[in-house]
Amino acid sequence: MPGRSPETDSRAPWIEKVLPTNLGVIRASEREILALLAGLGYNDDHRFAVRLAFEEALVNAMKHGNRMDPRRSVRLAYRASEECVEIRVTDEGPGFRPNGVPDPTRDENLQRPCGRGIMLMRSYMDKVAYSPSGNEVLMVKYRDR
Repeated sequence: MPGRSPETDSRAPWIEKVLPTNLGVIRASEREILALLAGLGYNDDHRFAVRLAFEEALVNAMKHGNRMDPRRSVRLAYRASEECVEIRVTDEGPGFRPNGVPDPTRDENLQRPCGRGIMLMRSYMDKVAYSPSGNEVLMVKYRDR
């Protein structure tokens, strides 16, 4: 699934999972990644940021990408080192154009529910990048920032 990335030491192994499209499974994976980060000495602020972005990415993949279709799944891959944590979330949906999502902070969009999760992910992570097809997101949080 994930290719080699320059973000972390190549010796940090990817942990890969295939999750059913079911919001109830998010917490277990969230606990696992947070325990990994705690073991590496990430502070509460960093763990909070990763937890929030992680949850938003998985919810978006299930709700918007897979449209809660139980026949579809979400691929999750993550790895962490003392330098940073990388998270990839891939859904089976058609993808989207991230730049086409309305800015939720503009007056005309304040009452609209779309775009807030993407805004939070970008706010709390140091890097958020989407695949050209728009159905995969890579998020990176550096420990020293």
